[in-house]
Amino acid sequence: MSNPSWSEQLRQSLRRLPTDRPPRVAVVGVGQELNGDDGAGLAVARALGSRLSSQSRLLIVEAGPAPENQTGRLRAFGPDLVLFVDAAQMGETPGTVRLLPWQATTGLSASTHTLPLHILARFLTHDLGCDVALLGLQPHQNRVDAPLSDAMREVVDRVVDDLAALLLA
Repeated sequence: MSNPSWSEQLRQSLRRLPTDRPPRVAVVGVGQELNGDDGAGLAVARALGSRLSSQSRLLIVEAGPAPENQTGRLRAFGPDLVLFVDAAQMGETPGTVRLLPWQATTGLSASTHTLPLHILARFLTHDLGCDVALLGLQPHQNRVDAPLSDAMREVVDRVVDDLAALLLA
């Protein structure tokens, strides 16, 4: 039996949230734009924000390399789920996308972040009482002063399409 896709895993996670209303979801794009595919999370957040900006139950944040600087915005929004989107060295084929629980992120490479995501996620779950997950995108290249690779642009486009469909459902 194969593992469900990241989008099916996220759909299931959204259904399990304990709420009597549509869930409030914060999508936080993380990464360093000046390091090639490390900017994938920011590209996802930017494109998703332009599509879904009118949705009051969604917060889209371009957090850059310091997502911990956004905790005030997250607290004010009151999310049921915070979904970090980030390029992640998962040891997978470039372009692979995985939905990971925050507890599984301790071994992922996050050298461009000022604070490891698992520490921030632990804080958010305790302080805000929300669920936290990471949508990891395996980079093709992380060269300094390089744009997103063409292959990662295609991955970003697919992720944005899938996230938009899931979050509007």
